[in-house]
Amino acid sequence: QVQLVESGGGLVQAGGSPRLSCAASGSIFSINAMGWYRQAPGKQRELVAAITSGGSTNYADSVKGRFTISRDNAKNTVYLQMNSLKPEDTAVYYCNAEVRRKWYPGQYDYWGQGTQVTVSS
Repeated sequence: QVQLVESGGGLVQAGGSPRLSCAASGSIFSINAMGWYRQAPGKQRELVAAITSGGSTNYADSVKGRFTISRDNAKNTVYLQMNSLKPEDTAVYYCNAEVRRKWYPGQYDYWGQGTQVTVSS
């Protein structure tokens, strides 16, 4: 099995700069893309940022210039540095990883349990 464990959420003041982390563990052969999604109350889950194993990144327009995604391939960990937070960034943030497992063919999507980020004005 594969597990993704997120950390770093919480209550933050507007303008704050928390960093989220997500560590993948288990029977992992390799990880392709990793990403962060978020879901605010009453809204659909949306992509925030993604990063390939080679380091190519993609961001939602709403976070460009404020958020930075990075990863440590040796640790199977992805990070999301969030700067200049706004109240509209309040959401549950989910980590995602495209994993190739040991002994199993194919690629599988795995999700973390989610971490709440609440931005107070």
